[in-house]
Amino acid sequence: MRYSLRQLEVFLATARHENVSRAAKDLAMSQSAASGALKELEDQFGVKLFDRAGKRLQLSELGRQLRPEAETLFARAREFEQALAGEDAMGCLQVGATMTIGNYLAVPMIADFRRRFPSAEIAVRVANSETIAAGVAAFELDMGMIEGEFHHAELETLHWRADELVVFAAPGHPLARSAGLTDGDLRSLPWVLREPGSGTRQTFDRAMHGLLPDLEIAMELQHTEAIKRAVEAGLGVGCLSRISLVEAFRRGSLVPLAVPGRDFSRELYLITHRKKFHGVALQRWLELCREKPG
Repeated sequence: MRYSLRQLEVFLATARHENVSRAAKDLAMSQSAASGALKELEDQFGVKLFDRAGKRLQLSELGRQLRPEAETLFARAREFEQALAGEDAMGCLQVGATMTIGNYLAVPMIADFRRRFPSAEIAVRVANSETIAAGVAAFELDMGMIEGEFHHAELETLHWRADELVVFAAPGHPLARSAGLTDGDLRSLPWVLREPGSGTRQTFDRAMHGLLPDLEIAMELQHTEAIKRAVEAGLGVGCLSRISLVEAFRRGSLVPLAVPGRDFSRELYLITHRKKFHGVALQRWLELCREKPG
């Protein structure tokens, strides 16, 4: 064999960090050793895997084509090594989850997963849909759990479960006891919303078609809890997933506002890279997701 697993590891780490120094630090190697391993891999086959763009190393066209195969080879080799050592070959799972899913759905699932597979390592990165999809596409995340639709040529999308957004206000709001908000009401209200790029904002914008240019967006925040606190403080009305509002509605610190004629329904999805190798840990996590659709 004309290449080593160490060379593949350096190639993948450099692709991830776009920098040999950071790749070497990640792998606990010296920069010279990492650079040497990468150069040796390219020289052995007479190829160029990276193009230099300033201080960054970007994958060449060949490097982009080979990366999925290298990811698969290295993942399989890691599982084989664990099996040879007599270890449970679960490995480490990197999951990306959007705010609502990460804060309100993923935690009990992780607890269940760890009870079933004590040897498995699982880490969750919480961000908006756009960021999670980018992480899966770049092989930084094994899979993503997102709110709303996201189209990407390299990603496979699997429907997971239904969800809906709810417009809400502080209990003392003048419209708190309204039977239903009219379009005129919606135009007159200051809104506290998630930022563009989030699945929640995507669904809100779709539901408010025809009104968006007329709405007063008072604040845009990245965290659901911050939005709830702002609405409780009387800074405006909000619109978030019902999943994130259950406790606040139960306590009475927030109240739902009916909006007849506006569709706030949406779907939650699981996303994976089309060329991603599904190791044991990823397979078991996807099975758990399918067991808990609601």
